[in-house]
Amino acid sequence: MFCATDHAIATGLAATLVGAAAMLVAAPVRSAPVADGCAALAMTRADLTVTAESVPAGTTVPGGLGGAASAPLPAFCRVTGQIRPVLGSTIGFQLWLPATGQWTGRLQMLGNGGYSSQLPLGSMAEALARGSAVTATDTGHQGDDPDFAIGRPQAIVDWGQRAVHRSAQTAKALAARFYGRAPRRSYFNGCSTGGHQAMMEAQRFPADFDGIVAGAPGSNRVRLNAAFLWQFRANHPAGSAAAILTRDDAALLARHALAVCAPRNGGVSGGLAGDAWLNDPLACRPDSAALTCRPGQIDDCLTPAKVDAVRLMYRGAVDPRSGRAVTFPWLPGSEAGWPAYWADPQHADQPARANFWRVWVGGGADWSPDHFDFGRDLDRAVATLGPIIDATSPDLTRFRARGGRLIQYHGLADPVVSPLDTIAYRRAVQVRMGDPDGWYRLFLVPGMGHCGGGPGLTRFDAQAAIEAWVEQGRAPDRLVATRGGASRPLCPYPARAVHVGGQDDAADSFACRVPSGARS
Repeated sequence: MFCATDHAIATGLAATLVGAAAMLVAAPVRSAPVADGCAALAMTRADLTVTAESVPAGTTVPGGLGGAASAPLPAFCRVTGQIRPVLGSTIGFQLWLPATGQWTGRLQMLGNGGYSSQLPLGSMAEALARGSAVTATDTGHQGDDPDFAIGRPQAIVDWGQRAVHRSAQTAKALAARFYGRAPRRSYFNGCSTGGHQAMMEAQRFPADFDGIVAGAPGSNRVRLNAAFLWQFRANHPAGSAAAILTRDDAALLARHALAVCAPRNGGVSGGLAGDAWLNDPLACRPDSAALTCRPGQIDDCLTPAKVDAVRLMYRGAVDPRSGRAVTFPWLPGSEAGWPAYWADPQHADQPARANFWRVWVGGGADWSPDHFDFGRDLDRAVATLGPIIDATSPDLTRFRARGGRLIQYHGLADPVVSPLDTIAYRRAVQVRMGDPDGWYRLFLVPGMGHCGGGPGLTRFDAQAAIEAWVEQGRAPDRLVATRGGASRPLCPYPARAVHVGGQDDAADSFACRVPSGARS
């Protein structure tokens, strides 16, 4: 539980951050065309440093699919910069500019993962190869743990909202200077924290991008960290570093969920009866008590203590006084991935992202997961940090008014960000703004984990879909997902892919249909 001193520290931090956020004023970059190409983009000012170098054709970068190097790239101008919008803020970015004759006129920005400062070099290479000017940011820090904000409160503002916005503005201006004309269309594409960044842009900076792709958006960030904390508490007796459940238990839960819920596949849930994943895990809730060990049984079963822990995890965090749900639980079919976030992988006796609570929320070095109150303490954390880092507003009026288009996608087997959170957000937008289908569509991906992976058909091109929607007015009535030689449509929520005849592995054999009585 927070003490009064902790709360005062956190409240003071919030006031500092809100004041800093109000100072987000872009410094102009001269937009006249340059005569001598890449090197002429270099500049040094109090608020901005830019270096630029010509990169020859044939260069590769690490970080492509599977961690492999990218295919040889065309020649491009690599811009590296630092933006210093306020005292205590240093935002790094890169901008890759293809040759004038190869530029499509598009600027694409790519998102980050977790709390990492790492640029998505592999994805940048793919975007450059498609002829886009492409940019990304380190979000104003170095490292991959929330402890980067120790003594640096401005770094929280940078990570939460400022770095993407300011990098996008600067990249647009530099591209205009290089090519002699502004980008004709601008796009953002990211998943997880990148999806969070995408939604922050749509809500708070709607003029930055014409089209946005937001995958598995961890936008409800304070409560997402609370959900990780709940998993830790559910899986650890108070005061103990010993976990109740093991990885083998998580795998058993996944097998049980498939056995209980998969019979709906091929029927009302969509997909095929033989699918090795759940097409509609929202409609099924397995009972962990069915796995309770019988007398003498020790394999493929759960002790009563383990059954209780699983029940808490399936339920999600609750306010201990009111009993109201305060986080979204993960869905059946995601259980095998739970161990990655039910504790810190480097410190098994600590919850994942413990420094979020110690540093960002102001709990301090003495903060203890055992004493966290999922009512009072969570409410304080949301009030303190929510205005800075949460992207949960359902008011997308300004984004829609300027013609913005939004595609969200979310794997139904995601063990990191609950798909229920994304579905709830879409419903909130619908309540506030009416049917958003004409400018905002959500695609749920059966059998996909967090931003990829999993047994389902999980490869699809949302970027091509958003470009066609923005530039040609072709709203995506399906995204075609592939795996090996098989293909299947992903359908705009709440529709799902129903087999209507023909080859099982062909997308044309499926139709997108809304189940009777389904909520949109």
